Amino acid sequence: MPTKKKPQVSAAAPARRRELLDTAAEVFAEQGYNATTVRKIADHAGMLAGSLYYHFDSKESMLEEILRTFLDELWDGYDTVLGAGLGPRETLQALVTESFREIDRHRAAVAIYQKESKQLVAQERFAFLAASQRRFEKAWLSTLERGVAEQAFRSDLDVRLTYRFVRDTVWVAASWYRPGGQHSPEEIARQYLSMVLDGIAVRA
Repeated sequence: MPTKKKPQVSAAAPARRRELLDTAAEVFAEQGYNATTVRKIADHAGMLAGSLYYHFDSKESMLEEILRTFLDELWDGYDTVLGAGLGPRETLQALVTESFREIDRHRAAVAIYQKESKQLVAQERFAFLAASQRRFEKAWLSTLERGVAEQAFRSDLDVRLTYRFVRDTVWVAASWYRPGGQHSPEEIARQYLSMVLDGIAVRA
């Protein structure tokens, strides 16, 4: 989802900045945002805490950039799916696949989002999280409602309950998924969809 406020721009080399953000994301995901200090991030990055401030003014800036990058990329993918004119079943399949691709690209950021968003949304700096959550819910509910209306999904389907089930079972994969594992994100999505759609597709 496009966001109005842009993260702090640094003169640091983009590759080094990305490396530091990746390190910070892993530490936030493993230890929790509140328990993580700038010193801990610097230790994991193999540098002095003071040197980290050359690139970022605070751990809040790092977290904001991590989450904005993840959500902007997520919405680029979702918007492409939602604008493709697919049927509801195909849209659901594409959204699930795109979700697993994002877990593959931003596993730590997804884990942070899952664990920390409820607390972070109370801060003005992270208000964009609530806006993204509302848009996310609308996209999924409208797809499911369209599927019921077009008889692609069962008429007795509780769309809100289904949305919560799909949302939670997809994103919880960030807790166990590791990039470069035995299964690609696309394969995991196919396996997942084969289980979900057998339960919600119209019965012959």
